[in-house]
Amino acid sequence: MRDAAVRVRGGVLGGAGAVALLWAAQVRPSARPDALFATAAHLTGLLAGYGVLVLLFLMARIPAVEHGVGADRLARWHALGGRYVLLLCFGHGLFALLGYAVHEQLDVVSALRELLGYPALGAALAGTALLAAVGVTSARAVRRRIPHETWRGAHLLAYPAAALGFGHQLAGPDLAPVAWFWALAHTGVAVPLVWYRAVVPVRQALRHALRVAEVRVEGPGVVSVVMRGEHLAELCAEPGQFLRWRFLRRRLWHTALPFSLSAPVRGDTLRITVKGLGGHSRRIRRLTPGTRVLATGPFGALTAARRTRPQVLLIAGGVGITPLRALFETLPGGPGDITLLYRAGAEEQLVLRAELEAIAAERQAGLHYLLGPSGAAYDPLAPQALAALVPGLAEHDVYLCGPPAMAGATRSALLRAGVPAGRIHSECFTF
Repeated sequence: MRDAAVRVRGGVLGGAGAVALLWAAQVRPSARPDALFATAAHLTGLLAGYGVLVLLFLMARIPAVEHGVGADRLARWHALGGRYVLLLCFGHGLFALLGYAVHEQLDVVSALRELLGYPALGAALAGTALLAAVGVTSARAVRRRIPHETWRGAHLLAYPAAALGFGHQLAGPDLAPVAWFWALAHTGVAVPLVWYRAVVPVRQALRHALRVAEVRVEGPGVVSVVMRGEHLAELCAEPGQFLRWRFLRRRLWHTALPFSLSAPVRGDTLRITVKGLGGHSRRIRRLTPGTRVLATGPFGALTAARRTRPQVLLIAGGVGITPLRALFETLPGGPGDITLLYRAGAEEQLVLRAELEAIAAERQAGLHYLLGPSGAAYDPLAPQALAALVPGLAEHDVYLCGPPAMAGATRSALLRAGVPAGRIHSECFTF
């Protein structure tokens, strides 16, 4: 996984370097203020256009990239890259405006009024406004206050924004000598984007014909959804992975959300276990048998392939038990090789408890419930507590899944307890 991340990161940075070389090859040295502003506008514009391509590539759901890098890491890179792209877009617009104002000897307001008369510049402004809307809804303070469906809908604005920006770039005289290369780069991203985000989901829906078979209550606000379909072995879905699910019923069909498999694929059956954290996930409790389901994937790298040691520790927090429950059942190992720690606020919040205890008994695996409020004086996930509970902790591979705050604190505790960072495997999402 680390090698894949290094390759992708190196490719992205290498592409940025190539764009900078493209800009340098066209620079005409000049000390005039208007020329300096124009040169800066050219560089920031090229990098902004390239950055948009990178953002689309990271979210194209290309299986080799998602499995190799990890969907959570790609999401973090996407979020960080989005900030840089917005800064580059604003920088490009500011430098272009100042350059034009100096060249035409106009004040900034008059220069802006004249520039907006050019259709290509109007398109660029509209595209930047759409990207800004995406950025605003992704800001942490805003994101907490809006439904997930609204956030996802706002993110769709990135596609028309990219199209408007592409038209603006091709209309610019600075790009004319390499317009063919720029168009080829956009095509190289657009094709896998359309294929994996549109064609593959439709093909999978027709091939697997998934329908809800049963919805059963697992605990307060938690349900399991059992689905049946055809040719499910072709999905090659591994324990620990997730799919993006779209349930074709009113108020659910328009949004696809990622949920991990809470049990291995068995014959014609898939199962997810969902906690009602938002409006969309809460509506899943009201699904009825026979509801058609579109599933895209599998995605994620929290699988047995990341294992490097005979002994494995699984640490789950809350509904983060779902992917780890599947791994608890399927990870190869003899008696005592697999241990599961399950953190929850109270006993009634334990999900899939009967299944976990049956698996532990059958496999002679360790199973410990760590109960109590997160703010209690005693922290069962502190370094000393973990080391006392799991002998030889530093020699284990650790799989970690839970709420972001819990996962971050537990990762720090594991590092302090001597577990190397390369043996702590986690994927963490916030919705």
